[in-house]
Amino acid sequence: MKHNPLSDFLYQLFALIVAFIIVHAVYVTVIRPNANAILEEQQIRQEAGEVYEVKRSIYIVIKDYEQEACFILALWVFAIMALKAKMVMEERRLLSKSLLEVTPGTSILPEDARQYSRPLQTLPMEEREYLLPRALLSALQRFGSTRNIQDVSTTVREICETESDRLDSELSMIRYIIWAVPSIGFIGTVRGIGEALGQAHKAVAGDIVGVTVSLGVAFNSTFIALIISIFIMFLMHQLQLMQERLVLDTQNYCDVNLIRQLQVR
Repeated sequence: MKHNPLSDFLYQLFALIVAFIIVHAVYVTVIRPNANAILEEQQIRQEAGEVYEVKRSIYIVIKDYEQEACFILALWVFAIMALKAKMVMEERRLLSKSLLEVTPGTSILPEDARQYSRPLQTLPMEEREYLLPRALLSALQRFGSTRNIQDVSTTVREICETESDRLDSELSMIRYIIWAVPSIGFIGTVRGIGEALGQAHKAVAGDIVGVTVSLGVAFNSTFIALIISIFIMFLMHQLQLMQERLVLDTQNYCDVNLIRQLQVR
């Protein structure tokens, strides 16, 4: 499953731009207008001396810039994980096919390696770069050149281990976003507490609206960031599980359908 780094970068950049446009549009048109209307109503009631129950609104909870940034990153990482999951599922389809065209009970000799390599070499270029065809082709070439079954098994294992390491390294951006989301929430906490302390003199005078709003920023940003981070972490572990199963199933496919059929006279 080799990919062009430039195309991956362009996809991620485009996904980030689209995520920013979608989330920011929702905030500008829906969330912030509704949040401002609720806050204005609360301020009017408080200034009038009216006693009322303050209801917790989702618009108030997610209205700040830190929450918006968290949602943008979440949408971005969902797009990245969706692409990787799609690639894994495309590769898994090959595991249900008989790529070598070997009938049960047939022995593959070293001189037959080139013959069984032809169906793999005729695959479309994109499929030929998938893990399973690469592992099978490398194994057949090694068997034809060394005539050693142990070398074939070692080759398959090394290719699968290399692919596993590569897949794991490609999750680094997702791990960074998982770290960045709660960090942005903590930034909101610091900002909110700082604003609340700056308005402490108003609270002493009896005007607690500003302090309340600032403390809301502090706690709501961390609350939303942690929820989003937990959800992204769950999806990342599911993606990682899919990738690990692909590598293990590929190694098992090569063992059952190729290595066990090899024979040296």
